[in-house]
Amino acid sequence: MFVSAEHREAIGFLTLAHPRKRNALSAALVDELLAAIDKLAAAKVRALILSAVSDSGVWSAGADIAELPLGEDPLLYSDPLEQLLRAVRHFPAPVIAMVRGSVWGGATDLVLSCDIVIGDDSCSFAITPVNLGLPYNTAGTLSFIRRLPLNVAKEMIFTARPIGAEEAERWSILNHRVAEAELESFTLDFARGIATKAPLAVAAIKEQFRMLGDSAPLQPGIFERIQELRHRVFKSADYAEGIRAFKEKRKPVFIGE
Repeated sequence: MFVSAEHREAIGFLTLAHPRKRNALSAALVDELLAAIDKLAAAKVRALILSAVSDSGVWSAGADIAELPLGEDPLLYSDPLEQLLRAVRHFPAPVIAMVRGSVWGGATDLVLSCDIVIGDDSCSFAITPVNLGLPYNTAGTLSFIRRLPLNVAKEMIFTARPIGAEEAERWSILNHRVAEAELESFTLDFARGIATKAPLAVAAIKEQFRMLGDSAPLQPGIFERIQELRHRVFKSADYAEGIRAFKEKRKPVFIGE
């Protein structure tokens, strides 16, 4: 069991609970998350808190690198992580990410897909596809552009540098930065406040935000050009080198081919 889920006070609680693997978003863990999300939606919770158990200071290590395919698109629409991101965005109540520790790669996309992010001083966020030679997909790139100032999104992606709590607060990755001892109580009180509001109105407004945020059209020629660029990258020697280097626990040597 990789995920714990519960429901109390009209609030749902989902916790990543596989610290031995640093809560990597494997297909098995994501499957459990998706099933729990469906059950909590059916229970009509009025807010959902997403958190993680950690014994290493890592909220989540992101995608399970061992499951990434070589020589083909690693981020298809049907990929479990992509399904999870959509499930969070479509969840019929606000989803609050409660973050203690570092968040890496696809887990940063997961946190930014939540409606509200609350973290303590230990939290940090990194977007890391360039460490692996991984071509990020269009949906994910658009998500970062819509969620972050463009220059911030570029810096995080081009450098893969972890952004600490102070910067995350300044750049509005965090809605609230609170002391470690207060994180759980603050987040629970915040969720309780949402739960007192009219649930149908909150759900309708959340869906309006999602649809309006996703409404900008993407011209077919642009989409096709993006797919061509990505295809070249996931077929490259650099992508294979990035995956090998990660598994061998060494620094990759990229040659641009």
